[in-house]
Amino acid sequence: MKKIFVYCIALFFTLNQNAYTQKTSLSATAVSRPQKGSNDYYLSNKAPLQPLNFIKLPVGAIKPEGWILKYLELQRDGLTGQLGTISAWLEKKNNAWFSGTGKGDHGWEEVPYWLKGYGDLGYILNDKSMIEETKSWLEKVFQSQHPDGFFGPGEVVYDKQNNIVKIPDLWPNMLMLWCVQSYYEYSNDARVIPFMTKYFKWENKVPDSLLLKTYWEHSRGGDNLYSVYWLYDHTGEKWLLDVANKIYRNTANWSQADNLPNWHNVNVAQSFREPATYFMQNKDSSSLKATYNDFYLIRNIYGQVPGGMFGADEDARKGYTDPRQAVETCGMVEQMSSDEILTGITGDPMWADNCEDVAFNTYPAAVMPDFRGLRYLTAPNMVVSDSKDHAPGIENAGPFLTMNPFSSRCCQHNHSQGWPYYEEHLWMATPDNGIAALLYNRSEVTAKVGNRAGHTVTLKQITNYPFDEHIKIEVNTDKSVQFPLYLRVPGWCNNATVSVNGKSVNVEAKAGSYIRLENNWKKGDVVELTLPMQVVLQQWTKNKNSVSVNYGPLTFSLKIKEYYKKMDAKDAAEKDSKWQPTADQSKWPAYEIYPASMWNYGLYLTKEPVNQQFEVIKRPWPSDDFPFTQKDVPIIIKAKGKLIPYWTTDQYGLCGVLPQSPVNVTTKEQPIELIPMGAARLRISSFPVVE
Repeated sequence: MKKIFVYCIALFFTLNQNAYTQKTSLSATAVSRPQKGSNDYYLSNKAPLQPLNFIKLPVGAIKPEGWILKYLELQRDGLTGQLGTISAWLEKKNNAWFSGTGKGDHGWEEVPYWLKGYGDLGYILNDKSMIEETKSWLEKVFQSQHPDGFFGPGEVVYDKQNNIVKIPDLWPNMLMLWCVQSYYEYSNDARVIPFMTKYFKWENKVPDSLLLKTYWEHSRGGDNLYSVYWLYDHTGEKWLLDVANKIYRNTANWSQADNLPNWHNVNVAQSFREPATYFMQNKDSSSLKATYNDFYLIRNIYGQVPGGMFGADEDARKGYTDPRQAVETCGMVEQMSSDEILTGITGDPMWADNCEDVAFNTYPAAVMPDFRGLRYLTAPNMVVSDSKDHAPGIENAGPFLTMNPFSSRCCQHNHSQGWPYYEEHLWMATPDNGIAALLYNRSEVTAKVGNRAGHTVTLKQITNYPFDEHIKIEVNTDKSVQFPLYLRVPGWCNNATVSVNGKSVNVEAKAGSYIRLENNWKKGDVVELTLPMQVVLQQWTKNKNSVSVNYGPLTFSLKIKEYYKKMDAKDAAEKDSKWQPTADQSKWPAYEIYPASMWNYGLYLTKEPVNQQFEVIKRPWPSDDFPFTQKDVPIIIKAKGKLIPYWTTDQYGLCGVLPQSPVNVTTKEQPIELIPMGAARLRISSFPVVE
């Protein structure tokens, strides 16, 4: 009897101890940043480089699902996947990138621009034909390397003393290095590291008087710098840091207080990150501040518009700040890439916020829903998308508003990186051997976590974000493992809540922070995050006091009936966009889009609370998983507006400049419908306010 009593007491304490352990094993805290450091399992910055806040996972670690998978499949079946068979710039015959010698009659930025996204798209989707096609190009790239280390198109000229006296433009090589880096992540091909090492040894021998002197390479030297650090993190060879210093001092100065080296929209979106990149080496806070300064400088002058970008057309001009000014598709995808990189360098969630702003609101409307055509320029207020020349209303002379597979030779190829790079940054590793959900989307990540030997876990994210405020994460592991899980709380979100296995977690996370959940995770654990969304008005005081309507990360535009006019793509193509001789042009039409309903509405607002002036209506999720079309958007907002009769298209055929709000009109109040900005290929996103 005594033995039974003792056994029961022991069992009681054991059960209660287990219950106590399970109850207290979960630690929940709100943090502004994860601590900097190195991850034990994934490529991190080597000393003396500044440690990272987030570490990129290898391509292929994340499997897309839901609408992002649908988008990537459309991209594969559409322009990105088929461009190699139709673009003259990708024709292999006599192509300097495919000759294996660097010689040919064409071969500049187009091949590596396209291959950056095309290759990663193949790796993500595990598409064997795309992967083989990527390898066929890269084999020729490896083959083209000279004994001195230079590779690719062009020829290096030496004098009799074997001094370098002339070099080709190195901008295309910067792009190709990114292709090679992704390929190494996927394949671990042993040729990559010595290939890049040999090239940077050659670059280190180029005199400063010749290095990065032409326009594009001078502006975009930060891309070259990033590749040097990538190689240094693999090899730790100190001389690479000397190369980095050399590249930095020969790159355009992106650290000016009140100016930029140039105001070309793609250069700005791509190159403003260069000081923060160099900050990893010099550790000077002024370099990091310079990147933030550049970001806010251009948006303070030209970015008083919704959608995360700025109105530069091709080049920003003083006095042209209206939301009818546009941005190149190139600029959109480069801005997203900068945001993704800066999230890792700084840990600042505002960069992820901006990436989502561009990805959800600006970029989708720049391409056709079937991804078989794109627009060179897209604006927040855009009421016609035709093949006419709208200069000087926009700072481009040509048919730059058409939806065309041959819109322009840059965006036609550079668009490819947008969604693949975004997908690769949905999740990132953390210095404390954890994992972070950064850009929310339905997906599955498999990664090593925890201390010592590490353990592989799979986290499955189930959500229709950004069209839904609920995010569910399921844990799959063959044994319990202790690691931290970070959840980003966007800057627009107040009162985020989280639960684990159905039980609410007591943590107060401010907007623009992270929830850190440290736990001994086991198979079947479920984390649920709610990011409450509500209608919010954003006033653009520097742009005629116009307003935009936000719901969570989504901005909404006036629903304008769109009339699509099919046309021959070659008749609306820019002169530098060329077809391959064997391409079937009939399968690749262009489209002009015209408004088939009134668009010149001002938003009628009262003194009532905002949530009482708008009605949010949720609709069924589209059966094809694609929410970026007018007919299939899962959310619409009903509002009230009044027509502004004198607000019409101007002499350039563009949406007229915004009238100053408030606008006094005598027209009748009437209901209007708003749809997500990304689904509106014609749109009014910055509204005048009417009385």
